[in-house]
Amino acid sequence: MPGIGEQIQQADWKKEKHVPVIECPDEVKAGEIFQVHVSLGKEVAHPNTTEHHISYITLYFKPEGSKFVHQVGHFEFSAHGEDAAGPNQGPVYTHHSIVTYLKLNQPGTLYAVALCNIHGLWESTKEIKVV
Repeated sequence: MPGIGEQIQQADWKKEKHVPVIECPDEVKAGEIFQVHVSLGKEVAHPNTTEHHISYITLYFKPEGSKFVHQVGHFEFSAHGEDAAGPNQGPVYTHHSIVTYLKLNQPGTLYAVALCNIHGLWESTKEIKVV
């Protein structure tokens, strides 16, 4: 049986609307807080409807030379226009974009994984140097 890793898709976020985009500095100072922005649909918009939406984004960090990743945060998007009046009739829609802050003590790689309710899991990565 295939493992979960075989279910995660990758592509160029400039051409594929499901790929998370990680925006943060390429290099940070050890122990200093910095901002990380993760979004979807930066170049090609992703729908946000009851029928087709992003359910969550999870952000991980893997220190250089380490075997394991650390979960930075899990961000769920719960409102997609659902309502008793019907699909896309609701009063609120969450948007598939997050901003978080973190600090690193060693270099490594950020991993963002997003789940589309129709098209499955998508991943992107970004290496960060620490000085």
